Amino acid sequence: MKIGIVCYPTFGGSGVVATELGLGLAQKGHEIHFITYKRPVRLSAFHENIYFHDVMTRDYPLFEYAPYETSLASKLVDVVKFEKLDLLHVHYAIPHAAVAYMAKKILISQGKYVPVVTTLHGTDISLVGKDRSFASVVKFSIEKSDGVTAVSESLKQQTYEHFGIENDIKVIYNFIDFERFTKTNKDHFKKAIAPNGERILTHISNFRKLKRVDDVIHVFHKVNKEIPSKLLLIGDGPERQNMEDLCRNLGLCEDIRFLGKQDAVEELLAVSDLFVMPSESESFGLAALEAMACQVPVISSNAGGLPEVNEHGVTGFLSEVGDVTGMANNAIAILQNEKVLAEFRENALAQAKRFDIQNILPQYENYYEEVLAHAKATKPAEVPGVDL
Repeated sequence: MKIGIVCYPTFGGSGVVATELGLGLAQKGHEIHFITYKRPVRLSAFHENIYFHDVMTRDYPLFEYAPYETSLASKLVDVVKFEKLDLLHVHYAIPHAAVAYMAKKILISQGKYVPVVTTLHGTDISLVGKDRSFASVVKFSIEKSDGVTAVSESLKQQTYEHFGIENDIKVIYNFIDFERFTKTNKDHFKKAIAPNGERILTHISNFRKLKRVDDVIHVFHKVNKEIPSKLLLIGDGPERQNMEDLCRNLGLCEDIRFLGKQDAVEELLAVSDLFVMPSESESFGLAALEAMACQVPVISSNAGGLPEVNEHGVTGFLSEVGDVTGMANNAIAILQNEKVLAEFRENALAQAKRFDIQNILPQYENYYEEVLAHAKATKPAEVPGVDL
């Protein structure tokens, strides 16, 4: 198949999943075309069957902001026509599903029909989609998609409940690439971070309020009083300065490292003993899954799709959002006993293997075939004899 993938090319979960999906599909022989305003961060080298189409925008005196959506729609039309794409897979409802609908209508007027699969990742539903200024466009874009997937059962139900969507939504979980995310021997690295054998706790996020990074620090504060430990905070975002201030106020600067955005997070996870994710909202919890693949147990909230990833009492523990004391006690219960920690590590890896990319890729391939078959069977009435 020739597949166009539209995504945000950033460190966020949707962009990471879209890029890794494209790479995996390309390895299976599909021709993948990424269409976005910047090369995705995980598309860092040449890959066979991978193409990148840069969406260029220009500033005009008439516009306060460059009209990216219009440029993207034009680029989609161009790439579909001249690369002869079979299908578009857009990640994130706003603006990508809406733009794909516009491009599809333009193509229909030119005698070409391309099916669109939309994947919902979370904040396009839980945050952006609930904004009244976007809600009607989100609902319309989802309902006009030829296929819709969600990354968790929780997100699927949330979409139905909030928007009253009539489409069937197929759950295809996020995944992990075990060629990259696996526990490796980084003892020399661990010694540099924890020279006296301290336990290492880790958190990865975009440092927005809903990630509750302050809870991570408060959990660590309690753990550190009982067990000598270090905390690695990976990522960046609007709350970082507040978190640095909190560390100073609590006198934890010697034990907490702010590492900023990192490409090779698997090397940091390889030296970690525990991963902390106390999010207020989490459609799936990809960062937690990456930790589990590296044999790192997870202490998390029970928000959204996290219970579908982190099995309570087996791969880690779940707590109510904001229950810092409960999270700290659970963390201590794992970290204070080497045998218990080893058992949780083993269980985390076993659970992560359920989400191996090799198990998930066939689900996408089968769904693409299903969408293409349905599109051929229900040829658009507005264009008799349309080219499929």
